Amino acid sequence: MGSLSKIRNFAIIAHIDHGKSTLADRLIQVCEGLSEREMKEQVLDSMDIERERGITIKAQSVQLNFTAKDGATYELNLMDTPGHVDFSYEVSRSLSACEGSLLVVDASQGVEAQTLANVYQAIDADHEIIPVLNKVDLPAAEPERVRNQIEEVIGLDASEAVEISAKTGLNIRAVLEALVEKLPPPEGDVEEPLKALLVDSWYDAYLGVIALIRVYDGTIKKGTKIRMMQTGATHLVDRVGVFTPKLTEIESLRPGQLGFFTAAIKTVADTQVGDTITEDKNPTPIALDGFKPSVPVVFCGLFPIDAADYEQLRESLDRLRLNDASFSFEAETSAALGFGFRCGFLGLLHLEIIQERLEREFDLELITTAPSVVYKINMNSGETLQLHNPSDMPDVVKIKSIEEPWIKATIFVPDEFLGSILSLCTERRGEQKELTYVGARAMVVYKLPLNEVVFDFYDRLKSISRGYASFDYQIDDYIPGDLVRMSVLVNAEPVDALSMVVHASQAETRGRELCARLKDLIPRQLFKIPVQAAIGGKIIARETISAMRKDVTAKCYGGDVSRKRKLLEKQKKGKKKMRQFGRVEIPQSAFIEALKMGDS
Repeated sequence: MGSLSKIRNFAIIAHIDHGKSTLADRLIQVCEGLSEREMKEQVLDSMDIERERGITIKAQSVQLNFTAKDGATYELNLMDTPGHVDFSYEVSRSLSACEGSLLVVDASQGVEAQTLANVYQAIDADHEIIPVLNKVDLPAAEPERVRNQIEEVIGLDASEAVEISAKTGLNIRAVLEALVEKLPPPEGDVEEPLKALLVDSWYDAYLGVIALIRVYDGTIKKGTKIRMMQTGATHLVDRVGVFTPKLTEIESLRPGQLGFFTAAIKTVADTQVGDTITEDKNPTPIALDGFKPSVPVVFCGLFPIDAADYEQLRESLDRLRLNDASFSFEAETSAALGFGFRCGFLGLLHLEIIQERLEREFDLELITTAPSVVYKINMNSGETLQLHNPSDMPDVVKIKSIEEPWIKATIFVPDEFLGSILSLCTERRGEQKELTYVGARAMVVYKLPLNEVVFDFYDRLKSISRGYASFDYQIDDYIPGDLVRMSVLVNAEPVDALSMVVHASQAETRGRELCARLKDLIPRQLFKIPVQAAIGGKIIARETISAMRKDVTAKCYGGDVSRKRKLLEKQKKGKKKMRQFGRVEIPQSAFIEALKMGDS
């Protein structure tokens, strides 16, 4: 394809379940990217887990050729993006590689929280946005109402919004025509030195590291010696190609194109997402801006059940890090769980997906500790520490104040559920900022502490609103709070993996719940075991696991009662001694269960 004027790069953005991946399927079909036989649903969602859950986790790119009404053939580079708030980093990266966006809105649901968040990201990236109303074939669809909503809430002109049904394939060509007409072509110069943005990378067992790039200036072809500007590493390109969605090799990638290259890269650390790629001999003077680094908000420990799997876990995390740049990890040790890693995620769904991928793709059995967020601790000495792991908390006497992260949450909810949503937010120490109405739906903006949200807030929100509420958040700032570290003692020994930072007002209820749960999970021993929750030296909750007893008086027939008493006294002394020296092994399953449910 020769000229730049015939190229269009665009991303598909929308809320969860508004039909991004289905629309991408139809576009591939109309442009004949795949034959009928090769077509399947969610063709771009390559992972099993994506297909099972019906969610997109990774942004995927496809090159399509489309012959428009004017008879010219255009090259369309499409990026299908995730809709869930936990994968917003994927969205921002995809947007920076494109010039325009298709905003898909469900004509029966209307504008939701994530629709707004993604649109704002697209506006920040200076995108031309084309609104598309999907699911117009449904009986509940109200295209006119949704048009007005887009104009009111987002402020986009929706008079020319294309009405489609991605499922039935209605009006798909009109979307392609709108893309060709309204989106600007990319800019770039072939004569300039090579300048390309590394958008994504992943590991392939046969080809090594595959890097997805967007070329701005110059060309890249087989045999080009390239340099990564951030890491300084040089490589020789041995394959250049595009996804149609099949992996197709081509001669060279020119300005404005999205494609991939392989260069026998073995080390994962060489390919940093957001890096600028240039020629080694003739480098570009100015690197591209790259991406804003993602800020992990939820942290938890991952430990292998079998200590021998530690090295394998490290390799697996390295490979996932290559594939998902928003995920971070560092090594840590725990007295109860041995060696493992402290990992940072963008949210709970992100944590769940990573954990599931580790178990599936790399066959690892893991224990996950309770999710926590990063606290800032201001010491009396004037220094500020970042607390990732609750068990590392310094002595209370040395602490001046503890700050916790707060978020600004936008919730869209039908009017009938508003009352219960407001009481949920208040229960979680939330502060209401604004409440406005968009038609029959309320838009509530709350400030909430993040540690109240990371557990089961999203699940509760969905169950209260019967799934109609949508939720989006961004980190706001750190605010000092009355926070304490709650530690768990089993048989008077602290168990570091179960300690957590909680708000003082909720410490008692949290402690009672956890103790009651551990009582059921820890197996009985020959002696009584106290399970306690404590704040500093003060015990706030206690449960006792009763001892297994042997009937020592069974062999006494008749005779004086003092014989029985003597035997029971002897047993009592023995139990007391046992309790002093006995160690309680907490089984791995108990940890997993306690932490799984410790979320409520």
